[in-house]
Amino acid sequence: MNLILFGPPAAGKGTQAKRLVETRGLIQLSTGDMLRAAIASGSALGRQVEGIMSRGELVTDEIVIGLIEERLPEADAAGGAIFDGFPRTLAQAQALDSMLARRGGKIDLVIRLKVDEAALKARVAGRFAESGRADDNPTAFEQRLVAYNRDTAPLLPYYEAQNKLANVDGMAAVEAVSTEIDGALIGASS
Repeated sequence: MNLILFGPPAAGKGTQAKRLVETRGLIQLSTGDMLRAAIASGSALGRQVEGIMSRGELVTDEIVIGLIEERLPEADAAGGAIFDGFPRTLAQAQALDSMLARRGGKIDLVIRLKVDEAALKARVAGRFAESGRADDNPTAFEQRLVAYNRDTAPLLPYYEAQNKLANVDGMAAVEAVSTEIDGALIGASS
């Protein structure tokens, strides 16, 4: 099963993806984690990505699609993937559909974590104070929200038209969100 966890930055996608990895054995393909690993490596790609992310901008489709494509064999071996932070644009969604179709796969379900942006801003301010992650600074986060609303939120009708979209209250307690997601997964597999 291939899932997309969909929602703005700091909506809890990573938390829910980790739980799904543990309970379902799927591979989490988090573009954020992949990009942070590239930065930590100190590579030329990492330095390029660091500048982009610290300004709150989106990394190019070409870079992100390449990172995802490299990891698809792991997902195939595990029986599916949880896409976290990808796709972010219509071009990425179409590229993902093509990559999966070439491998005999598809996106089975898109789980949208519906959240309140003001609450997200408070969550990120606390996270930045604790970790100092460059992409969580308040200015960069504002830019990430703008980019999400401009480039990523328009993907909702794309998946809704395919009857693949399940809405979950992302503002609920972590366990309640998990329970809602489990219900959506049961509905998608029946």
